Amino acid sequence: MGSVFAEITLKNGGDLTLVRKGHIKEQNIRSVSITALVDTGATTLVIGEELRKQLGLDVVDTYTVTLAGGTEAPCNVTEPVQICWENRTSSVRAWVLPDEEQVLLGVIPLEEMDLIVDPVKQSLVGAHGDKVMGLIK
Repeated sequence: MGSVFAEITLKNGGDLTLVRKGHIKEQNIRSVSITALVDTGATTLVIGEELRKQLGLDVVDTYTVTLAGGTEAPCNVTEPVQICWENRTSSVRAWVLPDEEQVLLGVIPLEEMDLIVDPVKQSLVGAHGDKVMGLIK
C-alpha cells in the first residue's frame, strides 16, 4: 500500500473557545489548511515548529518520544488544536517535532472522527459510511 494523504484544516482550540465566549470574532480564529500524511503508526497529530507558531499554539508539556528509526527525541506538546476533515472534527494536543515539515495525522484523531484508511482507494473513508459513530463501552 502506498502513502495516503488527506486535506485537513487545523484550528487553534483556544481561539475556538474565545469565539464561543464572545471574546473574538470567528474570522480571527487562527487556522491552516494543509495536506497531512495519514500515519497509522503515529499516535496523534504531529506538526513542525513553524506550523505551531503559525497557529499560535502554546507549548504545555514536553515528552521524550521514540521516532520511527528507534531514536529518542524531546517533543513539545501543545494546547488543543481542532482537526477538521470534511464533516468531521477532532480536538487533540499536537506533538511538535522541531524540523518536521510533513504533518502526520495519527490514530487517535482518526478513531475520534470514525475514519479508516481504504487501501484500495488509498484514501480516508468513514468507518461507518457517512455517519459518524462513537463507541463507548
